[in-house]
Amino acid sequence: MATPAEQFRRQSTAIQRREKVIVFFLRASAWIILLAGATVLGTIAWKGAGTLLQPNFPFINITFLAEAPQTLHVFELDGETVEMSDQDFREFRAKLAEEAAASGESAIVPDSTSYVYAAGGIFPNIVGTLLLVAGSMSIALGLGIATAIYLSEYARQGSTVRFIRLAILNLAGVPSVVFGLFGFGMFVLFFGWNVSLIAGWFTLAFMVLPVVITASEEALRAVPQGFREGALALGATRWQTIRRAVIPHALPGILTSSILGIARVAGETAPIMFTAAFIMRDKLPWEVDRWFDFFFQGVMALPYHIYVVSSKIPQNEYSARVQFGTALVFVLLVAVIASASLFLRHRIRARQRW
Repeated sequence: MATPAEQFRRQSTAIQRREKVIVFFLRASAWIILLAGATVLGTIAWKGAGTLLQPNFPFINITFLAEAPQTLHVFELDGETVEMSDQDFREFRAKLAEEAAASGESAIVPDSTSYVYAAGGIFPNIVGTLLLVAGSMSIALGLGIATAIYLSEYARQGSTVRFIRLAILNLAGVPSVVFGLFGFGMFVLFFGWNVSLIAGWFTLAFMVLPVVITASEEALRAVPQGFREGALALGATRWQTIRRAVIPHALPGILTSSILGIARVAGETAPIMFTAAFIMRDKLPWEVDRWFDFFFQGVMALPYHIYVVSSKIPQNEYSARVQFGTALVFVLLVAVIASASLFLRHRIRARQRW
């Protein structure tokens, strides 16, 4: 005869056992994804820290963050291996020539091995990436929010609007290289903008536009209908209702679309390769003769720099340092921009009382 404890013990059924297996599978999948992401980010952080950080004050490699990419020269001097950037190596050779001329002897310049883009820094690339993100997201948010407001608040819901929404969803799945070719044909060739900031802005903006429209429209539709009805009942116009009662409460969701857009825009290589990016440029974007030339010039960018250093030049230990250092700065830059958007969304959401 079963004891009272055995009588009230929970019996495991076949359904419960299957559910445990499913839960274990879901948990294992989540941990595998987290482990893979942590491995990738950990590798970038570990190897990139050797380039970005230094043991002495100020503990950050300012040269890497403040200078343009240069060629690295490696040579033997007094039994030691010396590494110099192209600019320093030129000054070193000039100094040797002056000393030799003063002493009446011929200058002995050591033979060096050069490595492209393995010295200097990535400051122009950081500037170009920030400009591309800021300009493209400004265009995408302006057009995307306006489109979402029209589809959600003004358009008559029917087959035409459903077809437009379906087309927008399909555009979200188009590969980025297709947008790059579109931008090259439309903005670079047809409009005659050449490889420039403005061509890259519009190409990246159109690429991320489906994400912004979809997320913004969902945020607008999530605002209770009673807010609209109450404002209209008090005599507000349709636009006043949208501006005062709908958009403020939809802003957190709209900012979510900006976070998703920033992550995609900042990391794309193919679109800017066709429309905006240069491998090397001597001047910074604001160093122009006329103010409007600022918009019609190409820039250097972090993702394109990583692509070039990783695949278009001979690989060695010196190029590897630049690859991982640039990747670490790139990840940190995107994280800072996304964190700022998250902080702004949290502040706006904390002020709202539904």
